[in-house]
Amino acid sequence: MIRNVLASAVRPALHARTATTLSAGFPKASTASLPTKKYGGIYTVTLIPGDGIGNEITESVKEIFEYVNAPIEWEQYNVSGMSSEGEDLFKQAVESLRRNRVGLKGILFTPISQSGHVSWNVAMRQQLDIYASVVLCKSLPGFPTRHSNVDFAIIRENTEGEYSGLEHQSYPGVVESLKVSTRAKAERIIRFAFDFALKNNRKKVTCVHKANIMKLGDGLFLNTFRRVAEEYKGTGIEHNDMIVDNTSMQLVARPGQFDVMVMPNLYGAIVSNIGAALVGGPGIVPGCNIGREYALFEPGCRHVAQDIMGTNRANPAAMILSSTMMLRHLGLDNLANSIASATFDVINSGDVRTADMGGSATTSEFTAAIVKKLGA
Repeated sequence: MIRNVLASAVRPALHARTATTLSAGFPKASTASLPTKKYGGIYTVTLIPGDGIGNEITESVKEIFEYVNAPIEWEQYNVSGMSSEGEDLFKQAVESLRRNRVGLKGILFTPISQSGHVSWNVAMRQQLDIYASVVLCKSLPGFPTRHSNVDFAIIRENTEGEYSGLEHQSYPGVVESLKVSTRAKAERIIRFAFDFALKNNRKKVTCVHKANIMKLGDGLFLNTFRRVAEEYKGTGIEHNDMIVDNTSMQLVARPGQFDVMVMPNLYGAIVSNIGAALVGGPGIVPGCNIGREYALFEPGCRHVAQDIMGTNRANPAAMILSSTMMLRHLGLDNLANSIASATFDVINSGDVRTADMGGSATTSEFTAAIVKKLGA
C-alpha cells in the first residue's frame, strides 16, 4: 500500500495538516499487486537508471540502501532512449516490471526527430496502465525560494490526451495530431485526486483545463470533474476549476492558493515544471506513477540533464526521495522515514549543497552527507 511517503517532521508548523508533505493515500494495493518476497523478506525491484544523470543518481540510492541494509534486490536494466537500438532491452525491462510490479526509474531520453522512436517513458505507462502521475511540490525551510508557502500535489492523467501518439501527415505540409479523451479515464484520475485529498487531509481540488477552446475534449474532462465533485460534497473538500494559461500565471503569482491539482496529460507536464521551479528545481521534486497493478517511482520533474552527465554534479535528492516513496509502498516505513529525514536534514542544514542549490558539493559528497546523518 502506498501511504505517507516522507517524514512528518518536514512540514512547517504553519500548516495544521497532520499528513506529511509527500503523503500518498493511494488506492489500497492487494497482496497480489506487491512484489513477492524472496527468502529472508527481500523484495525484487526493477531498476531502470535512465539517460543523462540517471546512473549517478541511482547509484546514490543504491549506496544509501546498502548502508541501511534495505531488503531490496535490484533487477537492473540499462535501457537508453538515445537510439532505437535498445528496444529489445526496453521490452525486457517492461517484462521485469510485470513480474516485480514495482520499479525505480530515471528519465529516458526521447528524440525530437521524426525518425526517432516513440517515448519509452510514455510507452511504459501506457502498456502497464500506470495511469496516475503524482508530483508533490513543497517549499523546504532550508532552501528558501521566492515563495515560502508552496505545498501542492499535481495529479496528472498518464495514458491519453495529446500523448496518445496518434498523428499523421494528411497532405504535404499538413499534420493532424489526435488528442484522445475518454470519460472513463477522466473519471478514474479525478476520483484518484479526490481520494488522495481525503486520505491526506487536503482541503481543495482544482481541475486544470482548456475547455473554453477544446469544448469537447477538455469539456468532457471538466464536466466529469464537476459531476464527480458533487459526490464528494459531504466530505468538506472544496473544488474549483481554472483554465490552464491562467493557472500558469496564478502558480507563479500566488501558489499558496493550490492544494491538489488534477489535469490531463500535457498540462501536467507543463505544470510539473512550473511547480519544480517554484520550490528550487527538478533536483528536489520526487514523484511516482501509480496503476491498479504496478507502481513506478521516478523524479517528479522529468529531465535527463544530459548537459551535466558524468560530471558528478547532479542533485540526487529527487531520486532518493522517490525511492523512499517506494519503500513506503512496500511497507518499509521505518527505513523510508530514516532516509527521508536524513535527506531533509542535509538540505536544511545548508552545509552540503549541489550546484543547482547554489553550492559546490558533488553528487558523491551529497550522498555521503546523507549516509553520515543516517549513522549519527
